[in-house]
Amino acid sequence: MEEGRVMSEYTQDGTVDLKGNAILKSKRGGWKACSFLVVYEIFERMAYYGISSNLILYLTKKLHQGTVTSSNNVTNWVGTIWITPILGAYVADAHLGRYWTFAIASIIYLLGLCLLTLSVSLPSLKPPQCHEIDVTKCEKASTLHLAVFYGALYTLAVGTGGTKPNISTIGADQFDDFDPKEKEPKLSFFNWWMFSIFLGTLFANSVLVYIQDNVGWTLGYALPTLGLAISIIIFLAGTPFYRHKLPAGSPFTKMAKVIVAAIRKWKVPIPSDSKELYELDLEEYAKKGKVRIDHTPTLRFLSKASVNTGSSTSAWVLCPVTNVEETKQMLRMIPILVATFVPSAMVAQANTLFVKQGITLDRGIGSFNIPPASLGTFVTLSMLICVVLYDCFFVKIMQRLTKNPRGITLLQRMGIGLIIHMVIMVIASLTERYRLSLAKEHGLVENGGQVPLSIFILLPQFILMGAADAFLEVSKIEFFYDQAPESMKSLGTSYSMTSLGIGNFLSTFLLSTVSHITKEHGHQGWILNNMNASHLDYYYAFLAVLNFLNLIFFMIVTKFYVYSAEVSDSIKVLEEELKEKTATVSNQVIPRY
Repeated sequence: MEEGRVMSEYTQDGTVDLKGNAILKSKRGGWKACSFLVVYEIFERMAYYGISSNLILYLTKKLHQGTVTSSNNVTNWVGTIWITPILGAYVADAHLGRYWTFAIASIIYLLGLCLLTLSVSLPSLKPPQCHEIDVTKCEKASTLHLAVFYGALYTLAVGTGGTKPNISTIGADQFDDFDPKEKEPKLSFFNWWMFSIFLGTLFANSVLVYIQDNVGWTLGYALPTLGLAISIIIFLAGTPFYRHKLPAGSPFTKMAKVIVAAIRKWKVPIPSDSKELYELDLEEYAKKGKVRIDHTPTLRFLSKASVNTGSSTSAWVLCPVTNVEETKQMLRMIPILVATFVPSAMVAQANTLFVKQGITLDRGIGSFNIPPASLGTFVTLSMLICVVLYDCFFVKIMQRLTKNPRGITLLQRMGIGLIIHMVIMVIASLTERYRLSLAKEHGLVENGGQVPLSIFILLPQFILMGAADAFLEVSKIEFFYDQAPESMKSLGTSYSMTSLGIGNFLSTFLLSTVSHITKEHGHQGWILNNMNASHLDYYYAFLAVLNFLNLIFFMIVTKFYVYSAEVSDSIKVLEEELKEKTATVSNQVIPRY
């Protein structure tokens, strides 16, 4: 009993300190460690959104690029930002571990931001100022200007590739899945993680965007750079309090071995008794601090990789059941991942076409002009309010109804977000149709002049975007982390980022394709440099239909999705406690006669 008590004081999920030693729960991890990570994320998100939120206006005003070109350059860069985490996850899981991958990548990130600040500050690194309404008539940026500017942007993208998939995973690692007392706060971790992200975003979309538009781009980019430097210092300061997961080998190689082994034995029958499948002894996993996973009937073809034919024991021919099940878990999530591409393309509109719409509207409040990109503040505020209401009220109400510690399942939460995205595009289309009717009524179509309509007409689509994020983005991060096997958590987290990356590339493809097709056979086209002569209302209606079709696809794939088994019984313990608590309250409220 004494030995069991001592063991319970140490983490049971394989976490160690940086030197690989076992650690006491009371000394490391928990919300104490997460506080450093949450504060880091506030400053880092301030830095990232300080650049991305207003990037389309810099490309338009300073580098003199047209609507389609500037929008696509933003979405291509943002897409790269969210795709590179796959590489960062691979390096962390296979070689350096999450901490060291993050530390090295953050330095690259900072160097990219420093170079970017330099490129917007030196007159020799940008074309001369121009006041033409049609910026495509201004002097173009030279090859040198573009090389330095985009070189800085994509250096920054390499850095974020190593930081994004690992920082939230490091945070989740601070809670032990095998301890019900730590499992419970972990269920709220991703809500508050997103809360910290949007605090940083709030500052970027309000203060930094205003500085860039009204004071100068040098200061507007220097402040995000300073914010990132502060965030790195904060992260390093928390090092003595962190729990760490050791690298578990390349997840891609492990998955490839399973797939190749299954294909090689495609004619081999699977035994009816799963105990006949090849598996390592439990002690082998215990020595390495890993979790053994039992065989499941899903994706049966892959189970052939564990059938021992006696012909070879090569890892490319015979794989343990646990490796097969880990591969199954990662592959099962891919249809869900695909269903998130379209809403991720919708998110891209907030930093591109929504901002371009704002330029054409009346932005004045007295003598103060609202920067169009600052409407992103309302996305942030809406998201912050929704996350707090969700975690503090909605979850508690739904817990009583569903007896689920999460309130509703992760996929149900994602589904609500998808519905909101569809509504956003319907509202955006109707709003744009009204804006265009006023432009025509006042004779502003040809000259592209300012429409006598307040910029606040765009508020509903921005506010709903924040509500959609509170449901979809939070649950997406938690879902891909939660459903990934223990040895592939960074890769699982990178799925949610890959979703945003491919979504941005999809946005580029849709905008370019629609722009090209609608200009064929002598037609004017839906997306032009003159927003008053464009037909964004048609484009938004097209996106609404696309969202509806995607929602149907999501409902189909979720119907067949099987959740991965918990690595411990912690969630079951919480469910039992919830049922007991509900029963106790019912007994107190309803008197028995």
